[in-house]
Amino acid sequence: MSDLSRRRILRGAGAALAAGAVAGCTGGDGEGDGTIDGHLSGANNYDGTVVDMTGESEVTVAVGADNGLAFDPAAVRVDAGTTVTWGWTGRGGRHNVVAAEESASEFESDLAGGKGVTFRQTFESGPQLYFCNPHRAQGMYGAVAIAE
Repeated sequence: MSDLSRRRILRGAGAALAAGAVAGCTGGDGEGDGTIDGHLSGANNYDGTVVDMTGESEVTVAVGADNGLAFDPAAVRVDAGTTVTWGWTGRGGRHNVVAAEESASEFESDLAGGKGVTFRQTFESGPQLYFCNPHRAQGMYGAVAIAE
């Protein structure tokens, strides 16, 4: 192998390493988004979008949205210390909000079915993955990403 060929190979390898290092520093859409995509892969009302609600001190997620078997939005991104309030729509029967095993925190609301019922949780780290236990098999999943 000539010196010129070795230099090209080394230069190409160096460029690839540098690009990987920069990509690792810049990050993606947010910590945990891959985990969120996996958790929400079969969720109702999830199109791959994590709704950015950073900068808000309180965020509301509808419980029993659309056909009554969805959270809306299904995935949100908030700042650490933000309080998320889940508000029942009164549609779809009785619901709850239960932290998935992979979630960064443990939380669970009471099972309720009336319109106007609320459950509040403040998050410091994430991702927070959750579901409605009675409607888990029907795809009622949600997630909260915590911005860095």
